[in-house]
Formats: sequence, structure tokens, C-alpha cells
Amino acid sequence: MKRSLILNLSLLAIIFAFISCQSKNEIAQKPNIIYILADDLGYGDLSFQGQTKFQTPNIDQLAEDGITFTQHYAGSTVCSPSRSVLLTGQHTGHTPIRGNKGNAFGNWPIPAEILTVAEILQQNGYVTGAFGKWGLGAPGSEGDPNNQGFDEFFGYNHQTLAHNYYPAYLNHNQDTVWLKDNEGTGEGIYAPIPIHEHAIKFIVENKDKPFFMYYPSVIPHAELFAPEEYMAKYRGKFLPEKEYKGADEGAPRYKIGGYGSQPESHAAFAAMVNLLDDQVGEIVAKLKELGIDDNTIIMFSSDNGPHMEGGADPDYFDSNSIYKGYKRDLYEGGIRVPMIVKWPGKIEAASKSNHISAFWDILPTITDLIDAPTPENIDGISFLPSLLGDKEQKQHDYLYWEFHERSGRRALRKGDWKLVQYNVLTPEKTSTELYNLANDEGEEKDVASNNPDIVKELEALMNSARTESDVFKFESPTIIR
Repeated sequence: MKRSLILNLSLLAIIFAFISCQSKNEIAQKPNIIYILADDLGYGDLSFQGQTKFQTPNIDQLAEDGITFTQHYAGSTVCSPSRSVLLTGQHTGHTPIRGNKGNAFGNWPIPAEILTVAEILQQNGYVTGAFGKWGLGAPGSEGDPNNQGFDEFFGYNHQTLAHNYYPAYLNHNQDTVWLKDNEGTGEGIYAPIPIHEHAIKFIVENKDKPFFMYYPSVIPHAELFAPEEYMAKYRGKFLPEKEYKGADEGAPRYKIGGYGSQPESHAAFAAMVNLLDDQVGEIVAKLKELGIDDNTIIMFSSDNGPHMEGGADPDYFDSNSIYKGYKRDLYEGGIRVPMIVKWPGKIEAASKSNHISAFWDILPTITDLIDAPTPENIDGISFLPSLLGDKEQKQHDYLYWEFHERSGRRALRKGDWKLVQYNVLTPEKTSTELYNLANDEGEEKDVASNNPDIVKELEALMNSARTESDVFKFESPTIIR
């Protein structure tokens, strides 16, 4: 009797151990996901996409090891709405944050009832972390990253603070981390460095679990500042330097608000992108060191086109490549962005895709690859088939953007046709332009007058593409610059 009981207990122990082992193996097989988001990096700011004035070898290597999407679009042409689109899978006609509008506490918060990609991953066993610039709700609000699916956040909660590379403080979850001067020199602390250190620490601490790391870098957003070791590499190489009236070499860096770019703006821009590239390389190297690179997907993109503030000079660097427009434009230069995905053993190296995709596709792509249910109230479609080389890729009926500043702008792409409207909020000044991107990627020839039926069709789609928002009423809002 006792012997039989012992045998039965031993058998049960073996079964439970087997089940436990299987469960651990299943968890281990879930791919880690890292999404790196540059800030205001143009389509042409990477050397593999034509940049000649400086090099980005680590980001270039990502492209060499993975797939590049040549027709990928940001969620918006400015920061907060682009991030809202990314996390919710809804374009700017539906996503809760449709502009850089704020309230008395900071950036307008994402509502509690909205399901983000981070929350979905949390629900599916992922440890989640965000490191960098948030801009979607103040600490303690419903839009706080800790309330939107992130177990850990370190960085700039408020995007206005993110105008400064030597800020007075950063946020770590619910704590304010005051940044002290570097050994009393008065120079402050260059915020992207401790943010990056926390991101690397997150990878190390969670190497044995499936994790999602959202890395919204503040580089190379204005202001233009880089550590001296990077400035020294480029100083004097980009003459003549563009004068920036806001630059004050003697001003304290330890500050809140405004731009404090150094006078050597060209050198600073190249140095900043160099630092971002090095940080991407360090992330990849850490994954290899930990032996988890083969089970980690890395995505790299930018939140919108190149900016022109703080002494930035996108024309000098040809930052928008062949494309017309900049940040705040809905021409291609303002919204077409770099997109690279690396997944060793799953994605063909050095491959390219001309699949038309956008930020609102990230959420359904991730739910598809982890085999989780995809929310119904989204605008995105999974591009996992394109990642894996499957020809059965679903296509968008159309892509839509709206921008609430500068008298209102909106754009819609359907196939190769692109309709752009400016001054939407002042009907007597509204302009309607039509481009055929198949033979005019630079949007140089407006063919609206020759194609009235297409204009009428796309305008009707524009009008049906959005729902009204109680907060973002598509009228001149209070803007956080």
C-alpha cells in the first residue's frame, strides 16, 4: 500500500515536472520584442538610405541582417499622436491622442479604457519596459506608462521636458529622479546616457523571460546637443555652420524648457545620430552577449520626418531624401520614415519590402506573431506575412492622417494616389493636391485638376475615415511645442 502510494506520488511528480518543463519551454520560445523609435530622424538620415555626410554602421547592419520597408509611414507628423497611433493601432482619425495638446498636468493622457500593445503583451506573459520619451500622460494619470501596460518606465514623461538634453530631472515609474551636475562641473547629465543604461539593465534582468522593450529615444530631436567625445569627431567638418539665434554657449545646460542648442549645429546633429547609432549597436551586442539575439525581434523606425527647430538644417543633410516636406507636413517628407525589422533565422537578411505599411500596423503584427487575439476596433493590419516572405500579404484599402496645427492638414493614400489638403480649418483657403506616387514620389506635380473623379473619391474617404473626438475637435487646440 505504502509502496504503491510512493510510486503514484513519484509518477505525479514526474508528470508535473514534465508539464512545468513544457510550460517553461513554451515561455522561452516567445520572441523578445524591441521597438526602437528615433525622434525626428528623416528617411535620408541613415547612410544605407543615402546619407553621405556621416555614417550609421550599426543601424545599417540591422538592415543588412533583416528587412527594410521602403513605404512605411509614421502615425503622425508630430510626436504625441504618432506615439498614440503606434501603441493603439488606430490612425489619427480614431486614436485618442491626435495632437500635441496638453492639460494643466502635462500631455493629454491616453484614456484608461484604450487597449495598448504593451497591455496585450503583459496579458500574454511579457515583461514590459519603456525607456525614453513618453508624452502620453503625466505620472499618476490614466495615461501614465505604468497604467498603460508598462511594468517599468524611465525617461522623459513630459515631451516639453524632452526638448532638453540636460534636464533637471527624469521619471522612473512614479519617482522623480533629479539629475545632479557632473561632479560639480555645472554641465549637468546628458539624459540619453542614463536612459540607455536603464534599458540595457532591463534586458539583462529579463533575459530569461519574454520581454517587450519600447525604446523611444529623444535623439535627434531639437535641441541640438551631444557629449563632447562625440562633438570632437565632427567639429569643423560641416562648414559653414548654420547660426542658431537661440544658442548661448555660456548658458547653463541644467534647465527646463526652451532650446539651448550649441552654435555648432551641423556637428551636433551628426554627433547625435552617431550616439544613437552606437546605442543601437550596444543593444544588439548585449543581446548576443546574453545569447538571446536569435530569439529577439528588433524593429527600428522614427516618429516623423526631420525637424527644423533648434538650428537643425535638414536641407544641408538631405534628411528627407527625395521626399517633399518636413516635420508638420503631410507630404512624404513629413511622414514616410525608415523601417527595419531584424529577426534572425525568420527574416531573410538584406531583404526589402515595398508593402505599404504604417505605425497602426505594429499592434496587429505583434498580436499575429505571438498568436494573441487582435482587437477589433483598430485600423492596422498585420505585416507578419511580409516579414516572413509570404506573398499572401493583406493590403490597406487606404492610409489616413490628420494634423490639427497650422490651420489643419489631412492626407490620404490609396494605392499610388495621394491626396493632400492644407488649411482645412479655413475653407476659403483650403488647397487640394493630388499626386501619383508611382511616378512622382517627390510630389512635384499636382494632378488634381486632371483627375476630378479621383479627387472626389479620396475626399469622400477622408470624410468617412475619422470619428469626432471630444478632446481633439480638429480646430486650433492648445499646443505644447
